[in-house]
Amino acid sequence: MRAEGKVGDMDLLALELFFIGLLGLASLAIVFVSVVVLRNLFRGQR
Repeated sequence: MRAEGKVGDMDLLALELFFIGLLGLASLAIVFVSVVVLRNLFRGQR
């Protein structure tokens, strides 16, 4: 029982880290797109 619990905890940690990494990548993509859009807006005004 305990061995299964430990493996389950490790799987849960791996899953959590995976989703945190995914969240970080999504945030970086959002920031990148925002910067590109804002730069194009300001360049279009000149």
